[in-house]
Amino acid sequence: QVQLVESGGGLVQAGDSLRLSCVASERIISSYGMGWFRQAPGKEREFVAAISLGGRRTHYTESVKGRFTVSRDMAKNEVYLQMNNLKDEDTAVYYCAADSRVFALRESSSEYDYWGQGSQVTVAS
Repeated sequence: QVQLVESGGGLVQAGDSLRLSCVASERIISSYGMGWFRQAPGKEREFVAAISLGGRRTHYTESVKGRFTVSRDMAKNEVYLQMNNLKDEDTAVYYCAADSRVFALRESSSEYDYWGQGSQVTVAS
């Protein structure tokens, strides 16, 4: 059974940092590209970042470039989203997702195959 579990969210002040982690079953980390999405209250789920299988290629939405970094550790079966200089507009539930198109770095949530349950990030200004 495929499982993705996010952790690391919380309540922080604007300008602070957080690192989200996504633990996946071994089959996912060794076989899928990974993405991070977020959904704020009353808004649609939006793409944040993606990383290819092996981690050599990454892609970010414009609003987080230079502040967020996506990475993966194949040995630990984990994917991370380091978030620096957080802003109140970053407040959302963050989800990790797995994409069978391992090098596509896709932005559309409908293209992803598996999802975690989400982790709340709240940034207080």
